[in-house]
Amino acid sequence: MCGIVGVVSAQPVNQLIYDALLLLQHRGQDAAGIVTQLGHKFFMHKAKGMVRDVFRTRNMRALPGNCGLGQVRYPTAGNAASEEEAQPFYVNAPFGLVLAHNGNLTNAHALKEELARLDHRHINTESDSEVLLNVLAHELERATRGVPLQIDDVFAAVSAVHRRVRGSYAVVALIAGHGMLVFRDPFGIRPLCVGRSSDGTVMAASESVALEGTGHRFERDVAPGEAIFVTLDGQIHARQCAEAPRHHPCIFEYVYLARPDSVIDGISVYQARLNMGETLATRVVSTVPPTDIDVVIPIPESSRPAAMEVARLIGRPYREGFVKNRYVGRTFIMPGQAVRKKSVRQKLNVIASEFAGRNVLLVDDSIVRGTTSREIVQMAREAGARRVFMASAAPPVRYPNVYGIDMPTQEELVAHGRTVEEVRQIIGCDALIYQDVEAMKRAVAALNPRLCGFEASCFDGVYVTGDVTLETVAALNAPRQAAAKADPADEDGAGSRLTLPNAQEV
Repeated sequence: MCGIVGVVSAQPVNQLIYDALLLLQHRGQDAAGIVTQLGHKFFMHKAKGMVRDVFRTRNMRALPGNCGLGQVRYPTAGNAASEEEAQPFYVNAPFGLVLAHNGNLTNAHALKEELARLDHRHINTESDSEVLLNVLAHELERATRGVPLQIDDVFAAVSAVHRRVRGSYAVVALIAGHGMLVFRDPFGIRPLCVGRSSDGTVMAASESVALEGTGHRFERDVAPGEAIFVTLDGQIHARQCAEAPRHHPCIFEYVYLARPDSVIDGISVYQARLNMGETLATRVVSTVPPTDIDVVIPIPESSRPAAMEVARLIGRPYREGFVKNRYVGRTFIMPGQAVRKKSVRQKLNVIASEFAGRNVLLVDDSIVRGTTSREIVQMAREAGARRVFMASAAPPVRYPNVYGIDMPTQEELVAHGRTVEEVRQIIGCDALIYQDVEAMKRAVAALNPRLCGFEASCFDGVYVTGDVTLETVAALNAPRQAAAKADPADEDGAGSRLTLPNAQEV
């Protein structure tokens, strides 16, 4: 997952892009980058780290221009340690292109070979975003064939990209001297929306919160397969460029990834989490009598709406039992499992009075590896809880995700190949209650019946793009597994850095 933003304005945009990236920081903390355009020249600064650390006053002064784009990166492909793979990426022909991408290409390896063999384009990193940029550049060159760029050429190039590229991709790009291009994959897996401010500035961003938080009015989501081209004077042109688009947004955005104050594809993230809490309450009652529960406690942050709804419906008190230290980085970014275990206790501290002598129901948004859940259950017991029940607002995560969430290997998923009872024993709780897959889908879909469905592969094993096989997953896993073996700090060799410890805010 990453956060992207693009802006076309009549005013300098460097500060505006910076502010938007701060609002999207939850989507990526490994690296940040901004590129602006003045005349026909691009100005870029990018580096590893969080937005506030990457951009100093001197960096901002070196980013002039009235249009630009930015990205916060959480790598799911390529080399997480390489500063060269921070985005945006640049290529000088045709016209001069820069691009930022959120998602994951499932055929990146084949495309890379194709680009070298047929298109004579060199890819210098392991990033699939550089592959995507070069595919777009090649198709734009073919569409223009040496003549001045026309808007129809831009849309023709995006149509060709859709025919060649597989996987998930939400894209913002700049074409030097012409304008900003925004497009989304034919399934609309990763989010992207557009808005406008009172002075005519046009912004595209991963989440609506980036628009609203910078004074822009949300206008609409970019449709699956759609491309939007914004000229430098702010005129907007839009066209459907996919042959058979189908809207299947990633349901994990609503479970965990997105901010609760965002609206994605017509669905309030906050309301979706409340709805998931409602269906989870039914599962709780069927497993643990409410009279056996003294208090309902969320694991902060993103599980709070679901926990509040569970507490309301089962008639038990809702309490805050954990305090989060907001100045500790996300635990899933820690390089090894030993560091990760320590970080859970650095990040969360218990309010012992809410646990002592009580039967507590802990509500989490999801359980992925189980490592964090096991630590939290132990913390509750050490604080004096008599019994500890655990409820997950999401179903068991049993399958790899290949569309931009860093949970690639089956072996690291605690629920893969195990029964609920086996997972309960690993976590160490007295009862474990999972959300039902179909109930979760219905709960979210009720907020926008126009959707075709959801990309929910990590829960149901169905990959909506239709091109993912066990071989595909193995190929995508191989570089990360090799990196894990080379990391002496990663004592379990898991490779993925995702444990999803509910660090929704940073």
